[in-house]
Amino acid sequence: MSITRLHKFLTATTTKTSSSPTIFWFSLSLTFAAIYGLMGLQQAFSAEYVVQDDARQHTFWMQRFVDGDLFPGDLIANYFQTVAPTGYTFLYQLMAALGINPLLLSKLLPPVLGLIVTGYSFGISMLLLPVPLAGFLSTLLLNHYLWMRDDLISGTPVAFVYPLFTAFLYYFLQRYLLGSCVAIALLGLFYPQCVFICAGILILQLVQWKNGCLRFSPERRDYQFCAFCLGTALAVILLYALKSHGYGPVITAAEAKTWPEFWSKGKSKFFFDDPWHFWITAQRSGILPRFGTIVPLVASFLLPLLLFYPAPFPLLKKLSKNIAILVQITLASLAMFFISHALLFKLHLPSRYTEHSLRVVTALGAGIAITAIIDAVLNWADDKQFKSNWRHLLALVTTCVLLVALGLYPNFIKGFPKTNYIVGEVPLIYKFFSQQPKDILIASLAKEANNLPIFSKRSILVGSEGYPVPYHKGYYAKIRARAVALIEAHYSADMEELRRFINKYKIDFWLVEKGAFTSAYLQRERWIMQYQAAAKKAISLLEEGTVPALARLMNQCSVLEVKDLIVLPSQCILAKSVEGKGG
Repeated sequence: MSITRLHKFLTATTTKTSSSPTIFWFSLSLTFAAIYGLMGLQQAFSAEYVVQDDARQHTFWMQRFVDGDLFPGDLIANYFQTVAPTGYTFLYQLMAALGINPLLLSKLLPPVLGLIVTGYSFGISMLLLPVPLAGFLSTLLLNHYLWMRDDLISGTPVAFVYPLFTAFLYYFLQRYLLGSCVAIALLGLFYPQCVFICAGILILQLVQWKNGCLRFSPERRDYQFCAFCLGTALAVILLYALKSHGYGPVITAAEAKTWPEFWSKGKSKFFFDDPWHFWITAQRSGILPRFGTIVPLVASFLLPLLLFYPAPFPLLKKLSKNIAILVQITLASLAMFFISHALLFKLHLPSRYTEHSLRVVTALGAGIAITAIIDAVLNWADDKQFKSNWRHLLALVTTCVLLVALGLYPNFIKGFPKTNYIVGEVPLIYKFFSQQPKDILIASLAKEANNLPIFSKRSILVGSEGYPVPYHKGYYAKIRARAVALIEAHYSADMEELRRFINKYKIDFWLVEKGAFTSAYLQRERWIMQYQAAAKKAISLLEEGTVPALARLMNQCSVLEVKDLIVLPSQCILAKSVEGKGG
């Protein structure tokens, strides 16, 4: 293939969706998205007991849709069911009614959502620059983002941000009112925080840059479009805000600063001494947290530079006025980010207003920038005045290396795709508990306890991963009290204190790790150490040589032992405490 033909194939503009280049690059985009999705599915079904980390706490309670008798009076299940977005709950409930188990659905959804994101983002790219290659590169880079993070793969509310937000952008750019309103409504039902960004974009589109200054749009239809969409946004936000959960007010910034949970060694770390990390890269407080790959981010920063020096990059002349959407998304996201910081925790976490939307922006910007660079290289090689074989060869090699490198880039990343799937390693314990009455309550400090609600469908007193969400004070006060009481009872040498704890919380079983009765065990468990007073007391007792009552009963009361985990029924513990009194 000659350079001229290659140049035309790669960077020719087209507005026809039925053109051969559009079909080819769109099909290739879907192919990559499908491959990544299949790689995720391979991990999802690699063993009998597999669950995605975030899906573990967001879907376990949905087993109630299959069996209404599960998790009776369960504080944790009730909380997650109450605060779950309406659309998310409805979808899983509908699928459960059709016979699809919630855990299975959480594994099947990500590849489907990934294909939807790919379709919409390709369409958005074509509306910005009608070059199919740019659409392919943008969707490829966005898919790199999606599959290097554990958002889409989780099947939780955050997984729906990307398909619904890109749907809104696609319809918004075409000024399709019904599609825009439906996308906003669905965002409000699945991930309400993103509705604020949509509202910001709608307002910003009324402001235009013309003749060197900012002016309001003179078009009446722009205001009508904005009014209908903002009305939809307001309605869904009010619907979400007025939804009563009964777990008290949200924690304030001042209160959070006094809790170890919110500092760097806590499980919900938010505050850091390093300003750069706090404002830029921190998972909950930063503008650009955990992007997974910096390739789209770096490449997107090239776009403003290319626009500032446009002469070598003639393809950029084909950019439509829609390119302003990238600036509008960025401004709306940053505005909500700083508003969220100002109203800390009332609008949930600041990073939620930038991390998803800016991934879309940088992927689109990077795709356009790389396409413009490829076009410039091929223009240079195809210059009629300086035709030479070495130019052709250099341009061909450069283009091929760039495209192949982008396509194969994930192969050089360890752990791609990043799924955070957890494989259950103690099936005998899961089966044992699943055979017990549905109303049992299990107490444990072991990490394996986190898997019991999803794999055994039985309630736990408290968990260490995902369950102790500290934002609603009414919920977390009870979780905190439970955790402290559990630590104290677990390491108390007083059999009577252990008995009182069991009776107070109506504990039916204990799941105990053999190695849990050492100070080293406590010190390496971050979630235990955040309950400082109880943890320090337990460490002190162990270092003094005190043998906890629970440790003394492990051999006598064990009904099941798997690896380093032992199951103890509370009936046996209570019986031994009575014997101790009698003795």
